[in-house]
Amino acid sequence: MKKLNQIVVLLAGLYISAPAWGQKRITEATITYDIVINTSNTAPQAVDLLDGATSVIYLKGNSSRSEMVSSLGTQSTIIDGKTGKVTILKDYGEQKYMIAMTPENWKASNKRYEGVVFTYLNEFKTIQGYNCQKATGRLSDSTSFTVFFTKDLTPVNKDFQYLNKNLPGLAMQYEASLGKLKVTYTVSNINFNLVPAAKFDLPKSGYRIMSYEESIGTSSN
Repeated sequence: MKKLNQIVVLLAGLYISAPAWGQKRITEATITYDIVINTSNTAPQAVDLLDGATSVIYLKGNSSRSEMVSSLGTQSTIIDGKTGKVTILKDYGEQKYMIAMTPENWKASNKRYEGVVFTYLNEFKTIQGYNCQKATGRLSDSTSFTVFFTKDLTPVNKDFQYLNKNLPGLAMQYEASLGKLKVTYTVSNINFNLVPAAKFDLPKSGYRIMSYEESIGTSSN
């Protein structure tokens, strides 16, 4: 179960139609990604419970809320656009944790994704009506991944998707490697309706509050 929690953290750490002309800066939207996990193993595994999960991103100005919903439960990452502080909510049945992070903590937790170098390819495909260009990203540890992004949509703040934040547009489909696992995120819907401010409110009770340092110690045990 601890290994599953670590995978969920990585998945969470780690994006209707709209006018086809010009570039749209996204200040408010709800973006849903479908998640597919390929284990290359025909035998059922606990991690297969995450297959078919969704990642829903709520954007409002510089604030964001990312929710990964699976049969295991929900993990939410809330970024306060005014302070840069990050709160992670883990809700897995009776296990409810609230982890408070400073901007420095958030950067440290995403250290692996710093300095991603993208190579842009002359290959395109359409996803949800948007023209998307293919790119390959290379991490500092030489790990590489594939992403299709559209220049038609650009979020005002892209910290909610650290892996792809340096792309000149919105990632519409991308891959991530978690050990031997290959995970694919694909946008299934984008809604530009107003996002309620209450989406970014933190719960007043019901969660065990932990610091970032405490959460690291728990994960490594």
